[in-house]
Formats: sequence, C-alpha cells, structure tokens
Amino acid sequence: MAPRNLLYMRSNFLFGSRCWMIRFSAEILFKSVSFRLFSMKCDNADSEPLENEELLNNLLTMGVDVDMARKRQPGVFNRTGTNEQNLKTFLLSKGASKEVIASIISRYPRAMTRTPESLSNRWDLWRRIVTSDLEIVAILERSPESFFRSSNNLNLEKNMEFLYSVGLTRKCLCRLLTNAPRTFSNSLDLNKQMVEFLQGVSLSLGHNDPIGFVKKIIFKNPFILIQSTKRVKTNIEYLQSAFNLNNEQVLVLICGPGAKILDLSNDCMRRNYTNIKERLFSLGCTAEEIRKFVLSCPDVIFLGQKKFSDKIDCLIEEKISISQIIENPQILDSSISTLKSRIKELVNVGYNLSTSNISLLSWSQKRYNAKLKKLNTGQNVVLGN
Repeated sequence: MAPRNLLYMRSNFLFGSRCWMIRFSAEILFKSVSFRLFSMKCDNADSEPLENEELLNNLLTMGVDVDMARKRQPGVFNRTGTNEQNLKTFLLSKGASKEVIASIISRYPRAMTRTPESLSNRWDLWRRIVTSDLEIVAILERSPESFFRSSNNLNLEKNMEFLYSVGLTRKCLCRLLTNAPRTFSNSLDLNKQMVEFLQGVSLSLGHNDPIGFVKKIIFKNPFILIQSTKRVKTNIEYLQSAFNLNNEQVLVLICGPGAKILDLSNDCMRRNYTNIKERLFSLGCTAEEIRKFVLSCPDVIFLGQKKFSDKIDCLIEEKISISQIIENPQILDSSISTLKSRIKELVNVGYNLSTSNISLLSWSQKRYNAKLKKLNTGQNVVLGN
C-alpha cells in the first residue's frame, strides 16, 4: 500500500511540476511576444508614412505649389496611385492652361484622385447646365472644390433632375453650381426635405405659389439648400417675432433682402441684432428707427459687435450724423478701409459729407470713380474762375 501511495505522490509531483513549467514557459513566451508586438507598434507609430516620390516629381514638373497642396490635403501624397497626368491631359483637352491646372491641383490636390472615366462623366453632367467647356474651366479656376469635391456622379445627376423638376431654371442651377456646389453633394433626400419645407412655409404664410416661392428664395440665397430646415425655421420665426411682421411682410423679407441672413445661426442673429439695437439706442435712435434701419438693409445683421461699432465710429468721426447713417444703411456694406479712403478723397475735392448725399460711399467702384472725376472737374473749373 505504501509503495503505491509513494508512486501516486511522485506522479502528482512530476505532473504538477510539468504543468508549472509549461505555464511558466508560456508566460515567458507570450510576454516576449507581447513586448515585441508593442515595440513594433511603437516603431510604426513613430515613423511617418512615406510620400509618393514619383507624384512629387510629376507635380514639380507641372508647376504645382507642392507646399500649399501638402498643407491642404496631406493624405493625397501618401497614396500609391494618383491620376495627375490623366487630370492634366483631360483639363488641357477642355481648354485649361497649364498654369490653371497647376493652380487647381495646388489648391485642391484631391482632384488627382479622380479617374478619367469619373471626370468625363461629371463634365458631361455639368455641361447640361453650363453652356461651354471654357465656362466650366473658369469656375474650376475660381473654386476647384465645386467640381472635385465629390465623385458620386449618380447623386449629382439625381439632384439635377430633382431641382429641374421643382421649376429651377438652367440659370439658377448654374448659380448653385458656382456658389453653393455642396447642394449637389447633398443626398437627394436632404434637398427634397428643404424644398418641401420651403413650400410648407410658403403655404403657411398665405402664399399661393409655393413653387414660385422656392425659386425666388433659392435665387436670392443659393446657400439655402445646404442649411438645416431647423435653422431656417427658427430664423424665420425669430424675424417675424423680433420685427413684429405680419405674414405678407415676412414673405417680402425672406424672398428679398432678408433671404441671405437665413444662413446665420440663430444665436448669431440674436446676438448681432441685440448689439445693433444697444449701439443705436446709445446714439439716440428710437426703436422704430432701428427697426426700419435693419429691415431696409438686413445684411447689417451679419456684422458682429466690433465691426458694426468700428464702422459707426468711423463715420461719426468724419462728421456724418447718425440720422444720415440710419437713412443710408447700405453704406455699412463697405469695408472700413473703403469708407476711410473715399471720405478722404471726397473731402479733398470739397464734398461736404455732413450736408450732402452719402450713399456714394457704397457705390460700385466704377460708378464712384466716375462721380469723383466729375467732382474733380467741377472743382478745377471753380478754381480756374
């Protein structure tokens, strides 16, 4: 009996020792593997991805500003396959110069990732709206993102068909492509939601032509389709409440001069309008004067507190009265530098801003120059006599 127990104990000891050794060996193995994997991970994390040298050489040969392109979209330079040569050939065939192509790639390098087939299909879709290849090239030169931002040509085609179906003209769609290209990157459902929402707003305000309403508001504000329906709804409600407008007055505002301010966040709109009221109240204006001032030029709501105050101060320092400013709110559309330079030029030719019409401070440069030339001629005649 004793030898059997002794054998049993020996077996257990050996078995237990073997298990312990296996566990010990396994721990050493996995720890070393984990350490090695961890070390490899750290090494990879520290090393930067290599740039495509062939791409860099091609871009330098093409005259691309590589530093600008790298800053804007660095990920493109790590791709193994790009289509810069195909892009160059394609755009040259459409009438773009080498300088324009280099500028496009410098500002929007992701353009090089589009395949020749995708480029050709997208160009054909754009030609349904834009009348010539050179006109598209001109748009790309101004805003490369408008064409190259998305490669989803099916979505573009669906959005074009939908917007045509709700009565938008080719001219209006061209305006959208040029100014708000993200409209065509939206999902079709998003654009449908906004159009249906605007039609609902039209009906709720008593307008009997919802399609005409949508066309007017999109023409006045091409960015409206890339806003959320919640933002636009909140802003319309705030404008109606803040200015005590009836339905007809709201329609006139948002289909006309107030269409653009619907893009503002509601907080920004409230804050800027409050700043305008406080500043004009401090200068002796009445609530009704302020109301008429903003409604006659709603774009002033785009001005933040500092910019609005600086422009008012600039005008007052030049002996222009607050009543003159209230009657000519559009002069606040001009930059401070433009206001200062024009005031100086007008004073030099003897123009009395405190008693004369100040609307010329906001005129186009061409119209203003013609007026200044006339004033100069008149002064010279007086001096000659």
